[in-house]
Amino acid sequence: MMLNSLWNLKSRTRPVLFALFLIGILSLSACSGIIGKLARKQVGVPQLLTPLVDANTSQLIAEVNRLAAVKSIHGKLDIQFQDTSFASSGIAEKYRSADANITVQRPGKVYLVIQFALVDIAQMTSDGEHFRVALLKGDEKYRRFVKGTNNATYGEIKTGQPTRKIDKGKMVPGEAVSTLSNLRPQHLTDALLVWPIPPPAESGLLYAQSEFYEEEPDSRPQAKKGARVVRSYYLLEELAPTHAGETRLKRRIWFDRVGTIRLARLQTFDERGLLDTDVSYSAEKAIGGDTTASLPTKIELTRPKDQYKVSLTYQAPESVSIDKEYTPQVFVLENKWQLPEVDLDAKKDTKPTP
Repeated sequence: MMLNSLWNLKSRTRPVLFALFLIGILSLSACSGIIGKLARKQVGVPQLLTPLVDANTSQLIAEVNRLAAVKSIHGKLDIQFQDTSFASSGIAEKYRSADANITVQRPGKVYLVIQFALVDIAQMTSDGEHFRVALLKGDEKYRRFVKGTNNATYGEIKTGQPTRKIDKGKMVPGEAVSTLSNLRPQHLTDALLVWPIPPPAESGLLYAQSEFYEEEPDSRPQAKKGARVVRSYYLLEELAPTHAGETRLKRRIWFDRVGTIRLARLQTFDERGLLDTDVSYSAEKAIGGDTTASLPTKIELTRPKDQYKVSLTYQAPESVSIDKEYTPQVFVLENKWQLPEVDLDAKKDTKPTP
């Protein structure tokens, strides 16, 4: 009797359970349809730039050494400084673009004349070991002849004047002595004349290649406002063995691999692995008159520790002279203006670079 009652109960509830089961399936199907429609909604994503060119480590090294084959450059530039000393608080001071005549020669030699309205604002040189900077314009109290050693760092430079006086739009700010003494002339040489990569067997350096994708603004002429793209890079890292049996990063070299292999960025690091220099390269063109080479014509140099950024653009790439030999005297600036001199090596807070 008890078994029959249970059987009858199960028989009566089966249709109900089955109906509930069907309702559940239909509900899930309906939800899946809605979710599917939501999932299939089109959203904009950055486009991957193509075609991508493949290259091995030997080919990347060859591209660096092609650029490094240039021994000297002389030409006219548009130059713009940006003081990034307030970058940690989201403020950076950008100064008006000026004209510049520059001569750079290996190793580490440079003669730079900065002009505005055909008037010299500053001149600076480096002979590879020492640098000299002449600040020629602005208030009389800021005109100085600064000299020091390339491989040294210096504390705050005292001029007897307020340490900060932002004068918007002008090439030389009130803190000109401090700002332009941080702009070591040889930094420009290293940015314009890339150091070669010697054979690993001779240098003892190690090289590691990797791939990297970075999202960036779309700079193509037909790009829509605010559009972004993904660009593929090869990274070539230059590593130096240490006495502790470890390795340290010396340089990270970026190669744009869209359509061709092109040097796009070069970063250097100190012995603690901190970023020293960050240089970006773009607008590669044929450069030079009698002797020509394909070189970047726009260079942006950033020195995070020295708190400045410099943008350099060749005004007329075809009129630039390359591979000429200049005498050593070209790269030693004399104080012919009789400016008050600031000898940074005579200061007590001078210390060697790590």
